Amino acid sequence: MATTATPHRSGSSSAAAGGLVTFAAVMLFIGGVLGIFRGIMGIADDDVFVTTPNYVFKFDLTSWGWIHLTLGAVAVLVSMGLFSAAVWARVIGVGIAGLLLIVSFLSIPYYPVWSITLIALYAFVIWALCVVRRDT
Repeated sequence: MATTATPHRSGSSSAAAGGLVTFAAVMLFIGGVLGIFRGIMGIADDDVFVTTPNYVFKFDLTSWGWIHLTLGAVAVLVSMGLFSAAVWARVIGVGIAGLLLIVSFLSIPYYPVWSITLIALYAFVIWALCVVRRDT
């Protein structure tokens, strides 16, 4: 007679999973707010940033401002869904963090240190949202 054991999740692993989602929500919220501020700076006064003359992915800095503002606002809204532990928010959170990571990569010539910092932040958000199982 063979019995199949169902995997038992301990309280500490469930707490760790909840902690990772909360971490991702906080980091996505902070990154979104900073993206909103960066977008406002690019829209209001695009003389703040250094321009690179021969950049392949060249946009007007006002365009970069609108991109950052829009994605930052979406990131803040998705982070609110992550605080309520909604599965849809985890899926969209991975997507929006991926887009924000790409936008930060493309804006390296304009603000290199800040862009690399945000790339690391969004990579941690993606990791934290992907490592948690759906059943937690």
